[in-house]
Amino acid sequence: MKSDNAALVEALRAAPAEFMKSWLDEAAGGGPSGSLRWGKDAQEFLAAFDADVAADADVASLDDGAWDATRGALESLSRSRAAQGGSAGETSYFVLAIKRPLFEAIQRRFAGEPRRGFELTWTISRLIDRLAQWTATTYQRSREEVIRRQQDELLELSTPVVKLWEGVLAVPMIGTLDSHRTQLVMEALLQRIVETGAELAIVDITGVPTVDTLVAQHLLKTVTAIRLMGADCIISGIRPQIAQTIVHLGIDLQGVTTKATLADALSLALKKSGWAVSRTKA
Repeated sequence: MKSDNAALVEALRAAPAEFMKSWLDEAAGGGPSGSLRWGKDAQEFLAAFDADVAADADVASLDDGAWDATRGALESLSRSRAAQGGSAGETSYFVLAIKRPLFEAIQRRFAGEPRRGFELTWTISRLIDRLAQWTATTYQRSREEVIRRQQDELLELSTPVVKLWEGVLAVPMIGTLDSHRTQLVMEALLQRIVETGAELAIVDITGVPTVDTLVAQHLLKTVTAIRLMGADCIISGIRPQIAQTIVHLGIDLQGVTTKATLADALSLALKKSGWAVSRTKA
């Protein structure tokens, strides 16, 4: 075993209980909850770290394949903390906090060899810094994955396909339309048309704040896709401001049925379907 690795293994194994307590106290800022918050994570990381060091992993580089177990433990830790809403700073500091018990162990071991103790302390300090950087980077990737997944879930929730009447479906849109969201709307709506055999679909844009050329193109693509499925489409929610914008931009909606409100669109859809709705007298 390399001399640095041997010294590091000795520091890790000299007094395991005291080592763990010192690390958890430092990670918790000296508070009593360290063992409760980080105990399991600390044990898993320490087991992987000890094994990799004992296997002569290069302490000067994390690119060494011998660090796979340690990187895996840190990745698992980062994903867990990201899912629980922990911060990147808190997670990376947990790794940095191991410096204290390591430095204390090295100081005791090399009390009579100050130069050797300093060199080993510096080497270990750089190694732990790299581990903390790896943790922060992995945490950031994990958070981005969580955010992307939440965005996809919100998109699905914000574009529900509602059955208004026999043979009539509606999609109330809220927020800004883009290519990705339009694709989700088309997929969901076309699937529901196949499942229900609906002949009419209402796309309500009352909750869309602005309509520009790109939004209009997305709407026209949706209408075209619906017609290719053998159904007809009505666009509702055309407010005066949106109507003026469409005219000003020169957007051609010829051949597309539009209505000012969802109620008007539903009334037209019922007439096209052969339904007559009447009010009963008291």
